[in-house]
Amino acid sequence: MYVLHNAWLISWLHRKLGNRHDAADIAQDTFTRVCAGARARAIEITDIQEPRAYLTTVARRLMFNHLERQSLEQAYLASLSLLPEESVLSVEDRSILLETLAELDSLLNDLPAKVRTAFLLSQLDGLPYEEISLRMQVSVRTVTRYMAQGFRQCLRVMLEA
Repeated sequence: MYVLHNAWLISWLHRKLGNRHDAADIAQDTFTRVCAGARARAIEITDIQEPRAYLTTVARRLMFNHLERQSLEQAYLASLSLLPEESVLSVEDRSILLETLAELDSLLNDLPAKVRTAFLLSQLDGLPYEEISLRMQVSVRTVTRYMAQGFRQCLRVMLEA
């Protein structure tokens, strides 16, 4: 499958991203995920009926994750540029913080978007549940359920580590 479709997938991703290096990285991640998924379900990769459609679906999800991480990094760097010079982090500290943000993003990646948003508004912005409910236009009870889901996800990942 790799030999037959890798060049095509990189080309498809390159058109979407405009960056050949990111396209190659995401294509590699796509094939890794496809192989791992096939092993987990005990199927042969050659049994996949529409390999390009399947690869496109997996690659699209990985591409969105990549773009979300990129957006998160850009927002962080933009907020850093607003800080006074004496409070700007060193390059090493900035790298550690970006890595931590990427890990947090990965940790919360399996959550539905609304749950992830509520969790981040609470944990990163420090907003109370009432404020989150107003911003998201949901009830406080719903925010509480979203938070419980977020904490369960964190606990699950901690227990797996």
